[in-house]
Amino acid sequence: MVIAFDHISVLVADLTEASIFYEQVLGLERVQRPLLDFEGLWLSLGAGQTLHLLRLPNPDQNNNRPAHAGRDRHIALRVTDMDSAKNKLSEAGIAFTVSRSGRNSIFCRDKDGNGVELMGCD
Repeated sequence: MVIAFDHISVLVADLTEASIFYEQVLGLERVQRPLLDFEGLWLSLGAGQTLHLLRLPNPDQNNNRPAHAGRDRHIALRVTDMDSAKNKLSEAGIAFTVSRSGRNSIFCRDKDGNGVELMGCD
């Protein structure tokens, strides 16, 4: 039945802040979004896949979230240059932790507490 992954949606409180993280720090590109009755941004993940940033009320208060986002709900994105990704996060003041599995991965959170894993392509 399932043939492919299409998109993932995450809730954000501030589209400007979210845009800085996802577009400027991670380098995702904005794509056209349908006209909906709430604010949001659609970002390309390549191969027709998208990340939807939805500015909607968050029913999850982010209480008691694990410090290591790998032990929480998260999205995993492949990166071509892990050193560059680490540098970009550090320059933006975004803390990250190293994967505990031994993979070439790091974990961080956006301003809304959404977990993001960046995985090297090796």
